Amino acid sequence: MSGKPSRNNKKQITRSKSIKTPIKAHKAPKRKFKKTSSNPIIVFIIVVTLVIVGITADLFYSETVVGSLVADTIGKFFNLMNFFENYYIVLLESITIIIFVWVLSKILALVIRVFFRGSQRNRTVGVIFSGVIRYILVLIAIFLILSAWGVEAPTLLAGAGILGLAISFGAQSLIEDILSGLFIVSEKQFSIGDVIEIDGFRGKVIEMSIRTTKFESIMGDTKIMNNSDIRGAINTSSNLSPAICDIAISYSENIEKVEKIIYANLDVIREKLVDIINGPYYRGVQELSDSSVVLRIVGFVHEDKKLQTIRDLNREMKILFDKNNIKIPFPQIVVHYEDFVKKTSSTTTKPKPKPVSKPKPAKKTK
Repeated sequence: MSGKPSRNNKKQITRSKSIKTPIKAHKAPKRKFKKTSSNPIIVFIIVVTLVIVGITADLFYSETVVGSLVADTIGKFFNLMNFFENYYIVLLESITIIIFVWVLSKILALVIRVFFRGSQRNRTVGVIFSGVIRYILVLIAIFLILSAWGVEAPTLLAGAGILGLAISFGAQSLIEDILSGLFIVSEKQFSIGDVIEIDGFRGKVIEMSIRTTKFESIMGDTKIMNNSDIRGAINTSSNLSPAICDIAISYSENIEKVEKIIYANLDVIREKLVDIINGPYYRGVQELSDSSVVLRIVGFVHEDKKLQTIRDLNREMKILFDKNNIKIPFPQIVVHYEDFVKKTSSTTTKPKPKPVSKPKPAKKTK
């Protein structure tokens, strides 16, 4: 038997190779569909063309069949000349109503701004009233314009009733927001400029309306909340807020000496920190911690000045302690090494072995 393969073996090998080689299928090219978007320029050109055709139908070829056909179809909707000729009085009346309502809204806004000036609560009530009056004037303008175009009063009242029912059933959240906003103002829960805390968010009220309230955090982020979602709010601006400075001294310091130095410089700190309305006061020893004695100084300020006053108090106390050589310790651990060595040496020393006595030789008997 020779090592060369026979013809049958060669055929089998070629067949197996042909079976193993995969057949590449012909892939059909993918069709790319372009998204069609209506171009506003094309729409504008079409509208202008229809208006021109509707206007020129009566001017140039009104007696022809094409002119009558255009007048009966396109001219009914796009013949602006006939529209202005027939309804120019109603158009002027509608424009007059809009101007009158706009001027009236500006006058009422000015009156409200003058009448509700002063405190933050008065300004908040003024903003709410301005929003309510704006919506009422818009509704009045809509009714007057519809009546000018020939809509009868009973029809307007019936439409208003149906609209009210639709709003009461379909816009319950809107009514809830409006009622909640009115209750917030009437119950004096908070006003513009107050610092409020709601569900972990802390911010200043910058704007209020009959539907929403805007808050601004210390990072400058604005949060908009519906009035009906404001629940469990904490008004931190209702009273003066404490600006607390906890400063530590070493256990080796004489606490009576340190207290005398603090009492002697409270008036100086009060003159430097003009935002402090009440205080500052020394409250005593706050805590005996692991490596220091913590003393507390408190000053009462407005809520929006609290954080900066805390920084200023910390700075003034650090400068005061540096001038009087009062040590502010850092966290440290004291290890008693001598006692540790004695204990370890006593446990690790081995007892000295006792000398083994040699046995005495026995006496020989005669």
